Amino acid sequence: MKVCIKDFQVTMALGNNGIELDVSDGNGHIGDLRIGKATIEWCGGKTQQGNGIKKSWPELIRLFDPNYKR
Repeated sequence: MKVCIKDFQVTMALGNNGIELDVSDGNGHIGDLRIGKATIEWCGGKTQQGNGIKKSWPELIRLFDPNYKR
């Protein structure tokens, strides 16, 4: 699995636009992962930003930690 940052204009604190990661494997592009202040969005294949699968930070944290209560 190969994950690359698409835009190197990243600050330590995420701005409104967040960052976008390009995800690929040995067979090519799998999708993009957009990480923002409020949501995380997976855009598989050629899915455009805004049309992907979105999760809030609490939803993502609960996915990894079912005991998370906030």
